[in-house]
Amino acid sequence: MVRIVSVSEAKTRMSGLLRAVEAGEDMVIARRGAPVARLIPVQRHQPGEWGDIALAEADHEALLAPMSEEEIVAFERIDPKLGI
Repeated sequence: MVRIVSVSEAKTRMSGLLRAVEAGEDMVIARRGAPVARLIPVQRHQPGEWGDIALAEADHEALLAPMSEEEIVAFERIDPKLGI
């Protein structure tokens, strides 16, 4: 669930908000009720988690192909319900 906080609350309680984000909570910071920023946890990856495919062996056409709308949304973590 995304938690929406005002800019003034974010300024006052940033340390607590960051602890909540570290624990996995997503936050949206809103100015006058309109979403303007999103705080999300940084995903930490273990060595080898990204895959071990060498670029020389990769399908270069697939790497250079435009992303689908679904891939863009997943990549940017856009929440269409919030408009961000």
